[in-house]
Amino acid sequence: MTQPPNGSAGPPGSRTPTMPAVPPPGAPRAPVAPAPRAAVPPPPAGAPRRTAFAEGTERLRAAATTEPGRLRLIGAVLALLVVAFGAVGAWQMNDRADAADDVLHSSQPLTAASAAIYRSLADANTAASSGFLAGGQETKASRDLYERDIRTAAGKLVTAANSSEPGSSSAKTIEQLNTLLPQYKGLVERARANNRLGYPLGGAYLRYANDMMQNQMLPKAKSLYTSENERLRDDYADATPYPWAALALGVAAVAVLVWAQRRNYRRTNRLLNHGLVAATASAAVVLLWMAVGHTVARAGLDDSYDHGVRSLRVLDDARIAALSARSNENLTLVSRGADTVEVNGVDEDKYDVEFNASMKTLDQGLARAESLADDKAGAQPVKTATDDMQEWKRRHTQARDKDNDGDYQDALYLVIGGSDDPELKPTGDCFAGVDESLGAAVDHEQAEFERAAADGRDAMTGLPAGAAVLALLGAAGALLGVGRRLAEYR
Repeated sequence: MTQPPNGSAGPPGSRTPTMPAVPPPGAPRAPVAPAPRAAVPPPPAGAPRRTAFAEGTERLRAAATTEPGRLRLIGAVLALLVVAFGAVGAWQMNDRADAADDVLHSSQPLTAASAAIYRSLADANTAASSGFLAGGQETKASRDLYERDIRTAAGKLVTAANSSEPGSSSAKTIEQLNTLLPQYKGLVERARANNRLGYPLGGAYLRYANDMMQNQMLPKAKSLYTSENERLRDDYADATPYPWAALALGVAAVAVLVWAQRRNYRRTNRLLNHGLVAATASAAVVLLWMAVGHTVARAGLDDSYDHGVRSLRVLDDARIAALSARSNENLTLVSRGADTVEVNGVDEDKYDVEFNASMKTLDQGLARAESLADDKAGAQPVKTATDDMQEWKRRHTQARDKDNDGDYQDALYLVIGGSDDPELKPTGDCFAGVDESLGAAVDHEQAEFERAAADGRDAMTGLPAGAAVLALLGAAGALLGVGRRLAEYR
């Protein structure tokens, strides 16, 4: 066989494999140049620039295509939802707890104080007229009652002024009453001084003082009472509505947590994930605590309003009507027909007409108070007051008949007492019985209110802080549970 000579080329199409050159040991290797990157084409001219939100959305979408990315997204949603539930729940329950506390310690006591201001002023006016009818023989008890009522009204005005907002309508009303009170007292003292001297001018001063009380002071006190009642209703309106936003978030949080555990079970066949179970338990406890706690609180507050505030309002109005009737009854004898009004074409004594109107209001108020009383302890004083009112009407009719017949002295005995005749029983005893019974009913209803309102407020004790703490624990549990699953991919 003939072999080709050395160095001759091989046949066409044949390749002789060659070994790559290996550098000697210890020689440095030549750096390998990186492969050139493909050039990124610039965005076409005129194309809108992508926003950061769009880029973030695209990244989230890309992350959600893998199981770890989906788990991270689920963990973030769970933590955010549980924290939002706790934050909204703590905020709403804190607002309701504060409003319930205001009902118990602020607005209702101020309403009671404003009612006490009205009663004290009306009672002082009644005591002044009763003392005037006694002439120079005004009793120490009558004088002390008048002074006590004036001090009570002044003290309650100070309390109300300290609790009212500066510049509010209540603050302005209190300022006006503080200005009128010494003026009224000065007129009463002038009436007393002239009456002791036997001057008829004393009656004019007393009627002027009564007009100031009836037309200026009592309407302002009534306005103060009305504004405080509105404030009380606003506090109830803030305390009783259900926290629907928090409850809705709580239901959503529990539902999503249950779904996450079911998803975890279907992918791993593991029945429980401790972190997710802890998060679900925390959210469920907060949701149940919030629903039950606020339901109990709402029931207590509703009970305090239905069997406390409403009854107190009716009893206060009835007590004011009794005081007004007594004052007008006294002034009927003081004026002795000097002031008249036309009723159905006939001139009638002004104060006797107002007495009858006040007694009608008292009668209606007592009937309403008895219907609102929910126990024997609350109903019995009202029944006693009703019996005294009926006897008061009967004796007042006798007094008016005596006065109309010209027997002024017996009419006076029938109103303020002082006679040894057992037939001349004074109406003042009946008024005292009505006022005392209504006072006992007010004390009972006030205690009922405080008990029910305190129960309602206490039902929300700890809820705001508890909701926040448990929500944070639930969020931490959700993150730990999802983190446990993510660790399996590392």
